Amino acid sequence: MKASIHRLARWMPEGVYRRAFKAEAEVIEGDLSDLLQDLALCRYAMQKVVDALWGLDRIPNKSQAHQLFYNILRSCGFRAHVARNIYSYALALVEAVKKNGGSKPVLRKLSARLDYQDARVDVDNHIVKIVLRDKWYTLRLKHRREYIERSKGLRWKEVHIKYEDGKLYVSLVFEHRFEPYTPKGIIALDVNLRIVTVYDGCEVKRFRTRFVDALNKRKRAEELQRRHPKRWRYSKRILSRIISLHRRARSIVVDYCWKLAKQVVLYAKRRGYAIALEDLEGLKETMNSKSDKVVWKLAMFTYKRLQHAVISKALEHNVPVIIVDPRNTSTTCPRCGEKLTYTHRLGICRKCGFTRDRDAIGAMNIWLRVLHAYAGKPGSLQRAPAVKDETRQSGGNKDEGMKKAITIIHK
Repeated sequence: MKASIHRLARWMPEGVYRRAFKAEAEVIEGDLSDLLQDLALCRYAMQKVVDALWGLDRIPNKSQAHQLFYNILRSCGFRAHVARNIYSYALALVEAVKKNGGSKPVLRKLSARLDYQDARVDVDNHIVKIVLRDKWYTLRLKHRREYIERSKGLRWKEVHIKYEDGKLYVSLVFEHRFEPYTPKGIIALDVNLRIVTVYDGCEVKRFRTRFVDALNKRKRAEELQRRHPKRWRYSKRILSRIISLHRRARSIVVDYCWKLAKQVVLYAKRRGYAIALEDLEGLKETMNSKSDKVVWKLAMFTYKRLQHAVISKALEHNVPVIIVDPRNTSTTCPRCGEKLTYTHRLGICRKCGFTRDRDAIGAMNIWLRVLHAYAGKPGSLQRAPAVKDETRQSGGNKDEGMKKAITIIHK
């Protein structure tokens, strides 16, 4: 191939990762109103820490933040580890917002993070015990048994408590040992607004997304805000409608991402394949160079949310994941490496006559990039043989060069 690899593809390394599950809970020992009061005090204290950090000329390190806030938080009745978690989370939040050029964070949700000093977890009996100040509360998880018991045998690290929409939720964070198998092949994902395209070296599969539905709901919410620029903040009817549309849009995105991620990961695991994804680190810079309309669509689309779901499911099922440089994957011919010419979404190579739609071309180039980057390395995928001239002229969906490449990929 003439096209160069700007940055080598990289594997998700083997090691210990963290994964979490979220479940609704009920208080069986202690008073719910007392727990909500403790959570409200925790939110108030964290907001005060955020306000103090925001006004500083230079963000302090964790040791300096400890000296500034620890004794004050302890005097409010918080336990030692809870006080540490409050200023640590506030420090990380302020650093992230200032790095991204955002406005001062305003905390609205009742939530808290607890570690082994302030929580007890009994997965077998679906019981979680927590303490924020001076009272212990016993919570029972209300999720189905088979979902909770998937975490049996894992070591828990953190407990997150959240109260929203009149319900109490508990998120348990566990340590999981990621031990990926040696793949027999690759499936590459090219993500678009309407279609997610999957290529495994022989055939192209397409999954229609629901992101356009979510986009329409967000558009309707923003139209209401433009139609009532002054009233929507104070009218309960308009505000509830806007909140409902944004919430439904977010639910569609989250639900679809997890469902598609599970489908793709289980498909890869059945075949013993690795999953190749595009590197999204430069997505923000790419969005800033485009028009506002495109930026808005990409923001709603949430590429990173789908990638996060795929990686999380892959870590859970020990499926290898490869992150690939996405540059020029849709503009380079996967057969000869020349630059493509597009008619609407149909890519045409003037040199070899290769024609395919944009999504399939992107998935093919991601697949080839992984194969090219890791060819010949010990314990990795082997290099595909050179494609002969007579093979290049055959064309078709199942290109013979692709067939030869996939047949030599083995453990």
